[in-house]
Amino acid sequence: MDKWKMKLPGIGLCLLLGGVAIGLGRFFPLIGSSVFAIILGILVNNTLGVSERYQAGVAYSGKSLLQYAVIMLGFTMSFGEVSKIGVSSLPLTFITISVSFLVAYLVGKRLKLASKVATLIGFGTAICGGSAIAAASPILEAEDEDIALSISTIFFFNIIAVFLFPALGHLMHLSDFDFGLWAGTAINDTSSVVAAGYSYSDKAGDFATIVKLARALMIVPGCLILAGIQVYRSKKSESKFSFKTVFPWFILWFFLASVLSSFPFFPKSGVGLAKTLSQCLMAMALAGIGCKVSFKQFKKAGLKPILTGLAAWAAVAISSLLLQGILF
Repeated sequence: MDKWKMKLPGIGLCLLLGGVAIGLGRFFPLIGSSVFAIILGILVNNTLGVSERYQAGVAYSGKSLLQYAVIMLGFTMSFGEVSKIGVSSLPLTFITISVSFLVAYLVGKRLKLASKVATLIGFGTAICGGSAIAAASPILEAEDEDIALSISTIFFFNIIAVFLFPALGHLMHLSDFDFGLWAGTAINDTSSVVAAGYSYSDKAGDFATIVKLARALMIVPGCLILAGIQVYRSKKSESKFSFKTVFPWFILWFFLASVLSSFPFFPKSGVGLAKTLSQCLMAMALAGIGCKVSFKQFKKAGLKPILTGLAAWAAVAISSLLLQGILF
């Protein structure tokens, strides 16, 4: 109970910001509530500041509420649609993951960036941002500074992507499916994929979310490969890889929700309720994520990780867009 009391102020703040964001999203549908939620969070943190009293609730909103929002989204999609889009996107996902790792390694080496930082940036860009970095860091035995530096770099490009991708998508006249596929494979973090996707259109947001979740599952084989490399390099018999810790369990619940909603007995009114609940939780989560963004952390990062992250991110975005014309 004490833990919940600590979280309530921060959750209340995110609820307030999320509510304002939803209201603004209705007045400015081209921007959408997701983008407004992140902007409001960033503005609050970098002007008024978010005190320690709110930190626990803000952190909970940014992580747990985001996962609940994605699970609720599963009730609004049929399993057939989810599985079809997810499976069809896998070839593109495999290629862009390889591109990210290769570019991060080569550019990082060229700039003489610490190999662990370059690997973490490549891993985060390739799969699912901060979650992938958090999962890979114990395998690589990365220091706290390396982790913070990598996550700051990845998050910097996540924020840019939320505003840049929809603008570029409209400029290139991409269809909802094409944009969703592009955003799902080329934007790092789930929250940023969702924000960019739904600011483009509701259908693009649905597509982008499914592709992103399929891509996030690659965190398991990715960590296994990293663990194998570490074992080979160090000649140790044990690895710190833990399937239970690494696996993104909320994705499994998302798929189960889509299966349940596909049955004839599932009430249609439940779909509308789940959609509304998902939107509210998503706005709160994105506001919480925005409240964790500090411009100071980007200044501390320096140019080397930023340039490495930029190269990997640009390579993935461009290769994803080009490959769509070949594979789809």
